[in-house]
Amino acid sequence: MDIVTLVVVIAVIAVVVLGATSGLVISSRRKKQLPPAPPTTPSVTAPPAEPQVGEDAETPRDETRRTIEEVVLPPAEAPVEAPVEEPAAPAAPEVEVPEPTAGRLVRLRARLSRSQNSLGKGLLTLLSREHLDEDTWEEIEDTLLTADVGVAPTQELVERLRERVKVLGTRTPEELRVLLREELLKLIGTDQDRAVATDNAVGKDGQEIPGVVMVVGVNGTGKTTTTGKLARVLVADGKSVVLGAADTFRAAAADQLQTWGERVGARTVRGPEGGDPASIAFDAVKEGIAEGADVVLVDTAGRLHTKTGLMDELGKVKRVVEKHGPVGEVLLVLDATTGQNGLVQARVFAEVVDITGVVLTKLDGTAKGGIIVAVQRELGVPVKLVGLGEGADDLAPFEPEAFVDALIGD
Repeated sequence: MDIVTLVVVIAVIAVVVLGATSGLVISSRRKKQLPPAPPTTPSVTAPPAEPQVGEDAETPRDETRRTIEEVVLPPAEAPVEAPVEEPAAPAAPEVEVPEPTAGRLVRLRARLSRSQNSLGKGLLTLLSREHLDEDTWEEIEDTLLTADVGVAPTQELVERLRERVKVLGTRTPEELRVLLREELLKLIGTDQDRAVATDNAVGKDGQEIPGVVMVVGVNGTGKTTTTGKLARVLVADGKSVVLGAADTFRAAAADQLQTWGERVGARTVRGPEGGDPASIAFDAVKEGIAEGADVVLVDTAGRLHTKTGLMDELGKVKRVVEKHGPVGEVLLVLDATTGQNGLVQARVFAEVVDITGVVLTKLDGTAKGGIIVAVQRELGVPVKLVGLGEGADDLAPFEPEAFVDALIGD
């Protein structure tokens, strides 16, 4: 081989080597610029499940294979919607069991005696003086008049006390207490029927109707509250009651009465505010007849005794109710703290409706117990119920003996 040929061969070899080297460099650079391929998750198969007793051993292997995703991440379950709860119906008010009325005034004696001690204790103190001169007897009269006993009853009581003390001679504290108790009981009266008349009556068509009780009185005496408490008294005595909300002139009077009724399970018949009271009273008695109730209590508007038109309407209510049958009881509610002013109210009401009984409220406050004597003398009807507090069961049948014992103490 000559030199020229050798040079050509060497040049060719150099070109080939140079080209191969350049290819390697370019390939390396491309590899560096390309992003790494994402790793692939190999599909790993779990070992075939062993056939259980009763299973077909020839189950194909493919049906038993599960991927790692199936083992580790079970398929998501569809979300379960929570059931939509319907709003609960309002619970019916719990019906209360009122306190028995028998002996209720005796149980309230301590409360009564705290407010009435000035009368009984004052009389006993004066009668215990060694010398009962005219000045002492005048003080006794003043004590009785201050207690709202009234002029005529006071004079009668003082006259009897003077005669008995003169005959008695010596006066021990116990003898004076017995003497005063006897004379006060005579003044109040123990032979009157003080039960609220709630017996069934015979209606206009010969049908038996519930006993009807109308409750009347001036605004502010506690008339509607007394009607509600009276419903409790009657329910406690085993009677079923329907209430008639005929006081349509005072805002919320019907709501107040209905609340009282719901507490003892008594239904309230009511009408629109400002409606006709006589119509509502009539409907209440009608509903009482339909339900076979024992008593219907009709709460009337608190008429001002100076407004003749309103008083006349009260008479209308009674006449409309009597289309069903007789009204067995008309109770006049008086505030015992008003004293002689209550007697003025009593006179006017007695001219419009035939009052058959009196309810004295607020007798536990600053009331003067002598008003019981005065109002009975004025109307010629007995005090049948007394209110001795704000509690639901603080309305008590009036018992003269318990009342006098509270006045003079033990």
